[in-house]
Parts: sequence; structure tokens; C-alpha cells
Amino acid sequence: MKALIIGGCGFIGSHIVDALLSRGHAVRVLDRKPEQFRAALADVDYRFGDFKDKMALIESIMGVDIIIHSASTTFPGTANLDPKADIVDNLIGAIGILDTMVQLKVGRILFLSSGGTVYGTPDRIPISEDHPLRPIGSYGIVKVAIEQYLEMYRLLHDVSPVVIRASNPYGPRQAHSGVQGVVSTFLKRIHAGLPIEIWGDGGVVRDYLYVTDLAAICAVAAESKIVGVFNAGSGEGHSLNEIIETIRRVTGKTIKIEYKPSRPVDVPRSVLQVSRAEATFAWRCTISLEEGISESWKWLNEQPA
Repeated sequence: MKALIIGGCGFIGSHIVDALLSRGHAVRVLDRKPEQFRAALADVDYRFGDFKDKMALIESIMGVDIIIHSASTTFPGTANLDPKADIVDNLIGAIGILDTMVQLKVGRILFLSSGGTVYGTPDRIPISEDHPLRPIGSYGIVKVAIEQYLEMYRLLHDVSPVVIRASNPYGPRQAHSGVQGVVSTFLKRIHAGLPIEIWGDGGVVRDYLYVTDLAAICAVAAESKIVGVFNAGSGEGHSLNEIIETIRRVTGKTIKIEYKPSRPVDVPRSVLQVSRAEATFAWRCTISLEEGISESWKWLNEQPA
């Protein structure tokens, strides 16, 4: 299989690259810039450009069997600041990918959606894939819209989409401190001797998924011909206070916490039901929260100052 990973130099995309290479697949990457934390891999065909650029897309998509779309120009906590940009960059950009696929007769796409934002405030926990989609922020709204366009292109153009709704991924190479990823943000602030900032009382519960587990399900789903939507998470919920306590154990550091007023965009509790992915792909989360935080801390301490 020859795969194009759009956003393959990013946090999640780079781990998907690793997973595909380890399974013997040919990998091409389209991204705006090289990876931040490691040199280019010899076995990867890198193409640098914007996925909204029609010619860059055509040149990158030609000759591949599947597109894995893991790129996003926004983050859940900041997308509401400029919803128009979110729509132009991500929604219209995704439609451009689909149009180019149809033009070049590439039928298979895996889209990395968001299990943490598309459901909104859940009616029940854990959240299954058939839960109503009620996102309360631009990031989730755009993810839902892309999913719906994927279904439209499946019906009209015989595109074969598989959607992975990831929970809250974390792990090595997560760079956007303070913007996305509380585990990464907390570890970096502790490493720098800075206090941790928490919005609310620390009781917000999320489902945290180590990035190699997410990459693994993406690789298995990409290899299959299965069409549909699948949650990917640990299936367990942990509060921010629990995350901090785990970080205390792993790092041995004294942690200063600054509590701030809660935000309306923060869903109180979000934990995914992952039985569909487990049954369909013979996949499950293998890295515990403490093990994942320990590996993330180890990686962070190995980075140059």
C-alpha cells in the first residue's frame, strides 16, 4: 500500500508515518514544513506545501492508494477566535482534497476526526459512535461538517471513507504547549519550573490516548476496506486533578497549581466507548496513562534545551 499522510510531519501524523513504515508500507507526506523534533526519514517521500494548494495536492495524490488526512490548522481551544478561517482552511480544504481524489480516481481516505469535540455535552458515558453530534465549538463543528461531506462523496462519487474519532491524544512530539494537549502542556511547564494553570476546579474528565495507540488504529484501518466511523480512546476517564497526581508520581516534582475560572467551551465529562473499534480492527489501547506520561516525560528530558 502507498499512503499519503497529509500533515505527516505533525504530532499525530509523524506517528502514523512510523506505524505504516513498521508495517511495510510506502509513505508519502504532504506538510507545510519538516518535522520539528527529528530529521527527515530516509524511507519517506516528503512533499512540502499547503494542502489547500491545488497543484501541491495533485502532485502529492498521484499514484497513492489511500490518503490519511491528519492535518488541521486550528485547535479546539482557539478555533472559536476565527471561525471563518477554520471553515476556509479546514472545511474547504478538505473538500479540495475530496475533489482532487475524485479527479485522480483515488478512492480511499482516512479522516482523523475528534471524539473529544464532535459530541458536545454527552447524554451518556461512555459515548458511542451513534450518540447525537452536538459540537459546541468551531473545531468540532468543522470536523462534523467534514464527516458529512465524506458521506456525501461516498454516495455521489464512490469514495471509501473511514473516520477515526480520536479522544485526547498525547505523547512525544506534541509541541503546542498551552494550545492543545494538557499532558504535554503540564509536563513542559513543570520541566521549566513554571506553575500549572487549570480552568475550573480540575474536575473536568477526559479520555486520554497515547499517540502510538492512535497511530496503530489508523494504520490498521487504512489497510482495511472498511467504511464507517470509529471512536479511538482508552475507554477510561481521568480528571485534570488525577492527571496532576499521576505527573507528581512520575516526575517526583512539587507542582504549583493556579486555578482559573471555568470556560463555557469545556465539556464537563467526555469518555469514549471503543468497543466498535476493538471488535472491528482487533485493536485496543495498550499504553496506560501512567506509562504514557512516563514515556512523555522521558522524551521531554531528552530534548535539547
